[in-house]
Amino acid sequence: MKTFEQSDRLHKLPEQFFAKLSSKVMEKVAAGHDIINLGQGNPDLPTPDHIVKRLQQAAENPVNHKYSPFKGMKYVREAAAAFYEREYGVKLDADEEVALLFGGKAGLVELPQCLANPGDIVLVPDPGYPDYWSGVSLAEAEMVMMPLLEENQFLPDLTKIPEEAAQKAKLMFLNYPNNPTGAVADQAFFDEVITFAEKYDICIVHDFAYGSIGFDGLRPVSYLQSARSKENGIEIYTLSKTFNMAGWRVAFAVGNPSVIKALNLLQDHLHVSLFGAVQEAAEAALTESYEPALELSDIYEKRRNTMVKAFNKAGWKVEAPKGSFFAWFKVPESYTSESFSELLLEKAGVVVAPGIGFGESGEGFVRVALLADEDRIEEAASRLSNLGLFQ
Repeated sequence: MKTFEQSDRLHKLPEQFFAKLSSKVMEKVAAGHDIINLGQGNPDLPTPDHIVKRLQQAAENPVNHKYSPFKGMKYVREAAAAFYEREYGVKLDADEEVALLFGGKAGLVELPQCLANPGDIVLVPDPGYPDYWSGVSLAEAEMVMMPLLEENQFLPDLTKIPEEAAQKAKLMFLNYPNNPTGAVADQAFFDEVITFAEKYDICIVHDFAYGSIGFDGLRPVSYLQSARSKENGIEIYTLSKTFNMAGWRVAFAVGNPSVIKALNLLQDHLHVSLFGAVQEAAEAALTESYEPALELSDIYEKRRNTMVKAFNKAGWKVEAPKGSFFAWFKVPESYTSESFSELLLEKAGVVVAPGIGFGESGEGFVRVALLADEDRIEEAASRLSNLGLFQ
């Protein structure tokens, strides 16, 4: 069979680091091994009933069997605006300051293509969500990494960004609560970031995927709650984590009108729009009840507490994350993040994600997800203890 050569653009895309790990896990499961997967980022609980029922009803409506408007139905954009005003006290223009997205990942990958030209710089957190790199590659821009270090509570030190990089930067990606570290940011940090962005004319892109998940009484703050935030950037909010709608692929970008316009323009060339019934379900999620999101955050907090207690009892000295459904744990001395992850999979049937897959500053850590019930977390801790690594 003839093979057609892939484009240079595809060859330049970053390697999908976790594809190899996922393949190994699938092989183990297929061979009949009992695998506890704490390496994934895929919510394990179902979508709330009222959202599912709205989808079922909407799917029967012939109106939703047609193409919906390119920018999405106005009611879902209005629902997003109402959600932000209710939950964060932020007023948004549903027509000019809200863009419907095919999941948060799509918007994050599209944004560098909207705003950066070849050779421009994009400031990216390290460690961070690897798909930031994909969007930068597709835009043929260049990344400058912002290390997230434990001594700085996993916040970037803006004073360490080289002057030349700041001058050439077009975008800065941020993400709090953070994947993979579980760190959180406060409004003072976002205020500092806005001052920096104004100085260098940089668009801030805040990935607020885990905005509903905060622990110990903490409610994560939105970037848009800071003064002059809309003048200097946008926020991406997905329903995937807040309402367990990961497979539904629905999110929105909110903030600066010129960025929203650019996103809509690019999406006009890439997509038509989301299935109307999914848009109705999204409206139900955003407007009918926030209680499921609060209940879900409580479940993750209980799992976090169980994990930290059980892992420490097993001898692995770990600290509790403050938000997201991830924990960021140091690997034992003499191991790399990959060799430790490999050992846990092979000897204990426990999957964790090597920190190096999130960037060079991720070395020495593994990401552990709170996406298994408490019994399975206890079982994972028991298997870790039996390895005798931490004596």
